[in-house]
Amino acid sequence: MQVNVFDKKTLQLMQRLWLCALVGLLIVTMPLARAMAAPPVVLVLGDSLVAGHGLPQGRAFPDILRQKLMRDGIDVTMINAGVSGDTTAGGRARLDWSLAANPDAAIIVLGGNDLLRGLDPQASYDNLQAIITRLQDRDIKVLLAGMQAPRNLGADYADEFDRIYPRLATQHDILLYPFFLDGVALMVDLNQADGMHPNEAGVDVIAGKILPLAKQLLAQLAR
Repeated sequence: MQVNVFDKKTLQLMQRLWLCALVGLLIVTMPLARAMAAPPVVLVLGDSLVAGHGLPQGRAFPDILRQKLMRDGIDVTMINAGVSGDTTAGGRARLDWSLAANPDAAIIVLGGNDLLRGLDPQASYDNLQAIITRLQDRDIKVLLAGMQAPRNLGADYADEFDRIYPRLATQHDILLYPFFLDGVALMVDLNQADGMHPNEAGVDVIAGKILPLAKQLLAQLAR
């Protein structure tokens, strides 16, 4: 009988040791698993303002935004889906190709070339709406960066165009950065010689201003 009691106690002790070892293993491996998890993928869909027209390699807006996020301890993979000259229609046409990277979130920077060509604001709205809808259908979080029409296009045209972005943001319940070139447009020292494309200093200003919203966008992924 004494041997049997001793065996039971031994078994109970072994069970406790095994349980402690398992808990310890979980404590050690869970942070490691989190560290090994792939960072979120952010697609930046846009035109030359995203592609980095006239800028050195690695100095485009998505690159600088990623650097700023990394400095704040936020690891992220940025996909630069900027094509110079692209309109909202162009962005819509190549959206499925851009989604091949399976992004978790997307920043849309389109509309500037629609303005340069004087395209119908309703068409721009329809294209952006189709893009946003497609992204949300795939459960991709969206940050919409707006453009503002110059007054020389006429007050009626400018007012109609400017309403596109807040209207879409409200309808789709997405984040809105009202004017992508805020603080940079018409600033000689922040733009290249053409007066339309930000230089490196200008891109840094843009990335810094949009950074808080980019953090909000990424925070949505954890919900």
